[in-house]
Amino acid sequence: MLFIAWVSYYLFGKSIQSAIQTLIPITAGIVMGILIQLLGKTLGSHLGSVGFPLSVFLFIGALSYLSKSKFLNNIPAWFIGLIIFFGVHPSIEFKPILSLFVPIIAGLGFAYINDSTLNLLSKKNIKFLKKHE
Repeated sequence: MLFIAWVSYYLFGKSIQSAIQTLIPITAGIVMGILIQLLGKTLGSHLGSVGFPLSVFLFIGALSYLSKSKFLNNIPAWFIGLIIFFGVHPSIEFKPILSLFVPIIAGLGFAYINDSTLNLLSKKNIKFLKKHE
């Protein structure tokens, strides 16, 4: 998860603002994963093996409408949230779900620190080289 969040920082803008704007649809994707899981179980109890795929179809179909919102318009970030949720497959309880955000926020933070340090060093190297020409 940390690496997925890290790469998200670079994919979606390389700034604190873009990281926050990416975290919103990633969170929405995790919430959607929870809802898919819950509805899939409910539908599965009535429809059998068709329940979960039908749940996925309904929620992913709704995603095109949800993504029209300014803060939720990053569809790839929604899917990153879904990948994180279904990849880790935590129990649907507050603490396990909340614990998903530790590596996500750490990954975005580490990427910011890495990128900022690289930019700072690049600027210093350019000044150093110009000074010694």
